[in-house]
Amino acid sequence: MSPTLLVVLTVFVALAAIAMIGQAVALLGIARATKKTMGKVEALLPDAAKVLDSARKTINQTGEFLTATNTRTTDILDVAKVQITKIDDLMTDISGRVKVQLDRAEMALDDAVDRTQQTVGAVHRGVMAPIREVHGVLSGIRAAISALARGNRPTVDHATSDEEMFI
Repeated sequence: MSPTLLVVLTVFVALAAIAMIGQAVALLGIARATKKTMGKVEALLPDAAKVLDSARKTINQTGEFLTATNTRTTDILDVAKVQITKIDDLMTDISGRVKVQLDRAEMALDDAVDRTQQTVGAVHRGVMAPIREVHGVLSGIRAAISALARGNRPTVDHATSDEEMFI
């Protein structure tokens, strides 16, 4: 073997040995740090166990509370559903009755309007017919009085002109 190869191999072996020593030192440091951390964690374990127990108790109490609340809410909703059904039935009954009463009121109003119109017609016929008759009689009397008051008979020329206008 050549001396350079031997030197190179020696250098590589030395470097590998130094690297292994470095790794061993690093592993020893990691082991010490792990032991320190483990000691700290072990000191915290009782406190963590207490917190976990408290959390479990809180979760159990919350579960019981939610179950009770759910039961009460379901009962309230059932009662509300029954009440809403009753209110709906009542509103249906009321609207039916109101409709019947409105129909009756409309029929009564129509009947009253018809009777009022019949009464107005009867009054009109009963009052206006005699007034027309009296007016006709008075017009006849007025014409008779006018004719008598004139006293003179129309002349032949006037009568002839009246006849010619008529023809």
